[in-house]
Amino acid sequence: MTIHDDHPFADAADDPVRRLRGRLGGAVTLWTAAGSRPAGLTVTSLMVAAGDPASVLALLDPDSDFADTLTSTGTAVVQLLSWRHRELAEQFAGLFPAPGGAFAQAAFDDTDWGPRLASAPTWAGVRLTDAREVGWSSLVTCTLEHVVVGEDDDPLLHRRGRFARG
Repeated sequence: MTIHDDHPFADAADDPVRRLRGRLGGAVTLWTAAGSRPAGLTVTSLMVAAGDPASVLALLDPDSDFADTLTSTGTAVVQLLSWRHRELAEQFAGLFPAPGGAFAQAAFDDTDWGPRLASAPTWAGVRLTDAREVGWSSLVTCTLEHVVVGEDDDPLLHRRGRFARG
């Protein structure tokens, strides 16, 4: 065994775009959809656009089960995660073990837009209006059809590859 003083997962090629994105940071959300079987994905690259109708835009992994399910069903639930949800965020990102699947790790309620994390006080039901490839991601635009804004006591944030408390 050899011990190195560099980061074991550091990319050998310096990627300034990835480093810039990591410094922007943002709130951690969980996107879920129902389909033939439920799918979900942890997402931090998103923004809300006010208007009539209001929309949420997000960058998704185009190879994810969630992207396929969103495209097929046309609806999803977007929920803001709290600090206590950080392990669940890792499980839906596919970075942490989830025995029985990620949906078995927490309670979810059925909604008209898909499964909603029961312990997430802020969430939205959305309808897909557009999806297109942008860079290595799929840029989705969804209309906000239903919004519930709850307490935001301990938000989960992500910056420079790490979770942080808000």
